[in-house]
Amino acid sequence: MSLAHLVREPAGEAAGALVLFHGRGTSEHDLYPLLDVLDPKRRLLGLTPRGPLMLPPGGAHWYIVPRGGYPDPETFFASYRLASEWLDGLSVPPDRMVLGGFSQGAVMAHALALGRGRPRPAGVIALSGFVPTLEGFALDLTPPLPPVAIGHGTHDPVISVEWSRRAKQELEQAGADVLYREYPLPHAIDPSYLSELSSWLAGIHLVRDELTDRGFANRD
Repeated sequence: MSLAHLVREPAGEAAGALVLFHGRGTSEHDLYPLLDVLDPKRRLLGLTPRGPLMLPPGGAHWYIVPRGGYPDPETFFASYRLASEWLDGLSVPPDRMVLGGFSQGAVMAHALALGRGRPRPAGVIALSGFVPTLEGFALDLTPPLPPVAIGHGTHDPVISVEWSRRAKQELEQAGADVLYREYPLPHAIDPSYLSELSSWLAGIHLVRDELTDRGFANRD
């Protein structure tokens, strides 16, 4: 089973892929405009998948939220497995992918990038989210770690900024290069940080491989 998703084609031969996971109760359309904001030259293949759960009050979700910061294990692991299979089925090599997301999507990006047994991406963008903590899920923080960009509003009533502060500390202690920003906003993305993220993304080192021979043909 695959994930429904939108595709933004690159301007030419793709240097890699940028995958953005949406937040709670929205859809694959929500972060799609950010693909052009973060990658204005369209160097990368852009993908925005849809969470597999449809829950009240509406929209797509990645997992049920019994309490802040702690995903429901059953729905989290189901989405984690599905998203892992979908990512692994893409023809873009993992070390040429940047995984990002907002809110629940940031949680999925953290998990899919740093979960034990997962291949390492080229970078991670986590906006207003947290590193998941639940029984049966473990991080692999052995170096080298990919560069990580974290942003969070200090007035966030949905997911406290303390979660991102904790993630920053944990990742930096493990040796990760973390671009970290806080801004005086609620559960939202700071437009000025997006500009900074665009420059950060342009500087991500995408490992060269036999791209011409392999191609990015299987995009669905």
